[in-house]
Amino acid sequence: MRVYDFLKLVFSIVGGALLLGAFAAYQSTSGFLVDALEVPGTVTDLVYDRSGDSSAYYPVVQFEDATGRPIEFRSSSGSNPASYNVGEKVPVLYTPGEPESARINGFFSLWGLPLIVGILGGAFFLVGVLMILVPLIRRSRGARLRETGQLVVAKIQGVEQNTGLVMNGQSPFRIVTQWQNPATASVHVFRSDNIWFDPTDHIPGESVNVYIHPDNPKRYWVDTSFLPKMAS
Repeated sequence: MRVYDFLKLVFSIVGGALLLGAFAAYQSTSGFLVDALEVPGTVTDLVYDRSGDSSAYYPVVQFEDATGRPIEFRSSSGSNPASYNVGEKVPVLYTPGEPESARINGFFSLWGLPLIVGILGGAFFLVGVLMILVPLIRRSRGARLRETGQLVVAKIQGVEQNTGLVMNGQSPFRIVTQWQNPATASVHVFRSDNIWFDPTDHIPGESVNVYIHPDNPKRYWVDTSFLPKMAS
């Protein structure tokens, strides 16, 4: 399905870009810490900022550099409720050549950006990779079962929609089949892989071939090779 193929590429590319951004932010902070000096600072103000549905208080901090020159900066890390109080003493890190790029010496002030971007990037990238790998694993499993599995003929019970998966406002279909194991009299229900069109009018008979693992019927593959290919 084109939408599925597009989404897996988007998730993978966006996730990869975010992970690269997180690594760059990590490298930047690591480089900053190599040359940074620590001095005492004082919170002089709390700037309230609203963006969309979220809001935060950003501390404004004043400190003196090595020459005694007063420097004031606004932290790029904010929170709601505020993490600091006006007048509170805080440790400040700065590089002698760029005192205006000072940061509060706190975990989130230093590592918040790479952490958040890294988590987002990891989540996007993982979804994209899974969207690529899962169909490949299923195809590989199907090919393996066709070669080594036991062939059984299962009766078709109907066609259902897999509402647990939605792409572009649509859910795929699955052919539901049933087979009774003559050796144990147990009834097994098999579902085909997702089909992105209604296969009802394209099923030629009342049964389909299913390949099952000889020792574990829960591992199976429903043969839907009789269905027409969906136009791209």
